[in-house]
Amino acid sequence: MGCPRRKALSVLLILVPVYLHGASSQRASPAGQRKPCFERLRRLEERINFWRFQEVTSTHLRDLASSYNLSYSIDAWFQSLARETQAVALAMNHSQATVQGDLSHLKTWMQKTRRRSRKVESRVLALGAALSERDKQCSQEGKGQQEHRAALSSLALDLRALQDTLARLTHLVQGQGARLAALEGRLQGPSPGTVAPGLTPARPLTPPGLPSPSSPMLQRGRQELRAPPETGDAPQDPAGRLQGTRAPPGPGGQWAWPPPRERFGGPQTCDVGPVLVFPNASTQNVAFLSSGFPWGLQALSVCSWVRTASGRLGTLLSYATEENDNRLVLRGRDSLAPGSTYLVIGDPASRELPLQPLLDGRWHHVRVIWMSTLGRYWLHMDRGLVATSSRFREGYKIPVGGSLVLGQEQDSMGGGFDSSEAFVGSMAGLAIRDRALVPGEVAKLATGREVLGGAILTLNDAQWGGGFMQSVNCSCLELCP
Repeated sequence: MGCPRRKALSVLLILVPVYLHGASSQRASPAGQRKPCFERLRRLEERINFWRFQEVTSTHLRDLASSYNLSYSIDAWFQSLARETQAVALAMNHSQATVQGDLSHLKTWMQKTRRRSRKVESRVLALGAALSERDKQCSQEGKGQQEHRAALSSLALDLRALQDTLARLTHLVQGQGARLAALEGRLQGPSPGTVAPGLTPARPLTPPGLPSPSSPMLQRGRQELRAPPETGDAPQDPAGRLQGTRAPPGPGGQWAWPPPRERFGGPQTCDVGPVLVFPNASTQNVAFLSSGFPWGLQALSVCSWVRTASGRLGTLLSYATEENDNRLVLRGRDSLAPGSTYLVIGDPASRELPLQPLLDGRWHHVRVIWMSTLGRYWLHMDRGLVATSSRFREGYKIPVGGSLVLGQEQDSMGGGFDSSEAFVGSMAGLAIRDRALVPGEVAKLATGREVLGGAILTLNDAQWGGGFMQSVNCSCLELCP
C-alpha cells in the first residue's frame, strides 16, 4: 500500500511546477507593454523560484527513495531473520532429540554397568572366599603332609626292621635246609617225601626275640608291602567322599581325574539324541529352552554330554528372571584357571568347579546335582566324582517365570549376551530333572547303557534362530564331526 502512494506524490510534485509555469506565461502575455528590463527580472525570478522548487522537489524525492530503499532493506532483513529463527528452532529440536537419545543410552549403559559391577563385586567376594578356603585347605594339607611324612618315616623304620628280621630268618631257613638235606641223606628205606618212623618233621628254628613267619606282625608287614590300588576308578557313592575334595593326586603330583569314556575300552556312546553344535563365539549362537522351568525347583540335576572346541568352557547354561539375571549359571571365564567353572545359584552365591578334562576336545558326560536340603551339591564327570560340598544355598528355591538359554550368559532376561562368554563346542543328551539323582542312577548314566526318564527339559525343547548353530543327528557320539 505504501509504494503506490509514494509514486503518485512524486508525479504530483513534478506536474505542479509545470502547471505554475504555464499559468505564469499566460498572465504575462497582456503585459507586453512593460519594460524589457522589468520583464527580464521577473522571468529571472520565476526561473530562480522554479529552480529552487525543482531542487526542493528532487531533495524530497531523494529522501523518499532512500526511505523506500531502507524499508525494503528492513523487510528483507526481517525475512532473513525469520528464516534464521526457523533454522535455529529446527537445530534446537534436533539437538534436543539427540540429547534425549544420548541420555537414554547413557541410562541403559549405567544400568548395565551397575549390574556388571555387582557381578564383579560378588565374584571378587567369591574369589576371596575361595582363596581363604584354599588357604585353609593348604594349611590342613600341610599338616596332613607332615603327619603323612611322620607316618612314612615310622613305616620306613618298621620296614627296615622287618627287612633285617627277614634276612636273619632267611639265613636260619637256609641253615635248617642244609640240616634237613643232611638228615635225608642219612635215612635209608623211606621213600622220598616221607619221614622215617620215630622222627617228626623239622621246622625252622626261630631265634629268641624274633617273630615267627606266621606271626600277625609279619603278615601285617606283608600287607603294607603290597602295591597300593590304582586310582583310575573314583568311587560312585557321593556320600562316601569327603566334602570339597577331588580324586587323590597321582604320582606326578597332579590331580588324578577320572579317565574319559574312550579310555575305558567299553562300547561307544550311541542313541543319545540330537547333537547341538555351537561353531564359534558369537552372540547369535544361543538356544532357548522352552519358557524356562515349569515350576520352582528345590532340587536339580543337569546331565549332558559336552565336547569343547576352543580350549575354554564359556557358558554352558544360564537361567535369568526380571529380578536376578543369575538365578542358575554354569559359566567359565578367562579370569579363572583354565577349565574352572562357576556354579551360580541365586547370585551372588557361587562355587568354583574344576572341569579341566573338558578341554581335551573329547566327549565327556557331566552331571551337576544340587538339593536345597543342607545345600548339598555334587559334580560328576564320566565315571568319577569330581567335587562335592554342602551349605550352598541351603533352603533356596529357584523361582519360576525366567528365561533358560544354552551357550550364553544373560545380563538381562533373554538378552545382554557377550561373545567373550560364549560356549564353543557341542552338547548332546541334555536332561534337566527337578530332583537329585541317587548314586545308582548316576552310575547308570556314567556307563551310558541306560537312559533315565523324568526329565522336565531336554534338547528337544531347544529353539534358536540366526547365527551358525545346527542340530546334527549322529548314531554314536564318537562318529560326530
